[in-house]
Amino acid sequence: MIDSHCHIDEQAYDVDRDELLLRQQQDGVEAIVIPGVDVRSMEAIFAVCRRWPGYCYPVLGLHPQEVAEDWQEQLGVLHEAMIAHTRPGLPPGERIVAIGEIGLDYHYTRDFNQAQHETFRRQLRWANELDLPVIIHSRDATADCLRIVREEIENAKSMNSQQPTATQGVIHCFNGSVEVAQQWLDMGLYLGIGGVLTFKNCRLAETLEHVPLNRLLLETDGPYLAPTPFRGQRNEPRYIRLVAERLAEVYRCDADEVIRVTSANSRKLFRLSTQ
Repeated sequence: MIDSHCHIDEQAYDVDRDELLLRQQQDGVEAIVIPGVDVRSMEAIFAVCRRWPGYCYPVLGLHPQEVAEDWQEQLGVLHEAMIAHTRPGLPPGERIVAIGEIGLDYHYTRDFNQAQHETFRRQLRWANELDLPVIIHSRDATADCLRIVREEIENAKSMNSQQPTATQGVIHCFNGSVEVAQQWLDMGLYLGIGGVLTFKNCRLAETLEHVPLNRLLLETDGPYLAPTPFRGQRNEPRYIRLVAERLAEVYRCDADEVIRVTSANSRKLFRLSTQ
């Protein structure tokens, strides 16, 4: 199993992080991708990845909820770090495998909408320049998120006709309609599926009946969104097996097959060294 999105650097894991990560390995988790949210998260992410090289993989980005008055300063620092941590020859734990968590979020406030748009566009362009996938966060902003990604793909095509698409990545915590799913799939992105799928009255399974399994990644978004029966508790990467079991019901196959396919998808997208 590969957890394609877990904030294992956060304080919720400080009390027992090493023991917890050892438990994940023992329970079949092969790798964990750790998305960044801002400049402050960089140090903690690299500390974990240096301690667990080849198992925890770092990602850098400015989360839309962290876009505030200092957004341009944060982007400047992050851009320099992105370049530094994509140089050839970096040891495991130092090289980032994606740019993220980036995107749009209108759930709490719209005060920085335009800044979010510019932040999102810049990071999409940097991902293209650095040949990295993106981890996209979209909350209450589907139309704008789709539009910006589509526009940036077209812009990159016009700049480089040899490149068929500009964006590789995953839509984090996807929980949308069949129509929205198809638009993301048509742009070449994967859908990240986590504990929400196991929640009572969740309609996501109806959407996924129309989505190929080979376009999905498993994720936790830990420490958040733990699946049933652990809902409300701290999430752990090993709990993605419960998501895989629910997906197995949707796709009428074994959970091991879901794990095999989604793990291969994560390895391909993030170019992970794990076997």
